[in-house]
Amino acid sequence: MTKTGRVVSVCALAVAATVGLAMGQDASKADKDRDKRLAIGETEAKQMLLLMDKDKNGKVSKQEFMSFMEAEFARLDVNKDGELDVKELTQSQVHIHTASHR
Repeated sequence: MTKTGRVVSVCALAVAATVGLAMGQDASKADKDRDKRLAIGETEAKQMLLLMDKDKNGKVSKQEFMSFMEAEFARLDVNKDGELDVKELTQSQVHIHTASHR
């Protein structure tokens, strides 16, 4: 999964948790579902940290975050026009980044 895909996944999990609760699910089921989504989100956040944390101090600085996002933007901007359009965003390939992308 791409770094952007992970960020989107974490955001989608938060929205799904809110929607699930708003739709009146049984409280115990909603709690279990929320706990499961939170655990998945935490795992995804830890993976994101590992990808962005260049100096391996366990934290992501603003510079590390911005460098990460700049590289992801460049990867998504297929036609290299400095802008992302719907086609570029919807056709981006989800893949696992290797150490070479770190």
